[in-house]
Amino acid sequence: MELQPQEIKQWLLQANQLFQENKDYLTSLDQAIGDGDHGINMARGFQEVKNKIEPAEYTNVSDVLKDTAMTLMSKVGGASGPLFGTAFLKLSTSLKGVDNADFQHFADGISAAAEGLKQRGKAEQGEKTMIDVWLPMAEFLQSQSEFSGEEIESKAKSAMEATKDMSAKKGRAAYLGDRSVGHLDPGSVSSYYLFSTLAEIIKKGV
Repeated sequence: MELQPQEIKQWLLQANQLFQENKDYLTSLDQAIGDGDHGINMARGFQEVKNKIEPAEYTNVSDVLKDTAMTLMSKVGGASGPLFGTAFLKLSTSLKGVDNADFQHFADGISAAAEGLKQRGKAEQGEKTMIDVWLPMAEFLQSQSEFSGEEIESKAKSAMEATKDMSAKKGRAAYLGDRSVGHLDPGSVSSYYLFSTLAEIIKKGV
């Protein structure tokens, strides 16, 4: 199976739908340990992504991802825009030169995205950030040889849920220290939404 430009586009449009539906939930998570604007920022950013990519025709996966990255970087406030934008830009760059993304190319792209996030956010795994979803997903995909929607969904969900027991070391949440334990990291929940909608696209295509 290969992911075609149309499927990447559909992935991001479905992700937008999920961000709109869960805007208030993400905001409530962020009010507990952050600035309280994560849900609004993600919903606004992905609405702009939809506006950009929905009317466009794409012949390769890299261009869809690049438009997504640039839109998020320019339209989303807070830390979310630069970070999610970086992830999509690294994924886009990694897939440059191929029309469709086969499994290994895509897995390498997610690894590049995770590394980009570590550098941009100056964070490591276990510090209660979105890296706690992207890095385990990168490692998981590198251990696989083909797309499996169910396994991607399951792995992303358990990585996201693991942030609940972590103590935050980065961002506004770090001021709370151990009081951040017991709360899900909002960026990790948003990252889970991206991988869960990707899983839905893969299930349809397999």
